[in-house]
Amino acid sequence: MSAQHVEMGDAPVIPRPDRTPAALRAACAVVAPHLLGAYDHAKEQALATALEQDSIKPVHAYLAHWATLIEIERHPETAKAYHQAEYLAHITTAPDEARGHLITASGIYRDAAKAVRGA
Repeated sequence: MSAQHVEMGDAPVIPRPDRTPAALRAACAVVAPHLLGAYDHAKEQALATALEQDSIKPVHAYLAHWATLIEIERHPETAKAYHQAEYLAHITTAPDEARGHLITASGIYRDAAKAVRGA
């Protein structure tokens, strides 16, 4: 993802946050405040599921997912491309066109996840 950002001139607006609930929420409040409700709901759901399953895996999954979303949102041009691809995938009626947009969105998500894991 770094090469993509350099080519696009898409500098991060904030440093990459630690992968903790508090740090991710604080970053979300800056780069994607419209997602705070979804963030809080996902955290509550992950904790409830962790308790039900007696496993920490749901918490790790929630942290990994939100770290990835915040990584996308830290880069405005990347976030714009990601949201546009998701939007177009949902509104198109042509399956091949939708597939193309989903491939674009999933590629951006995958690159962000790799960036976060590599940090």
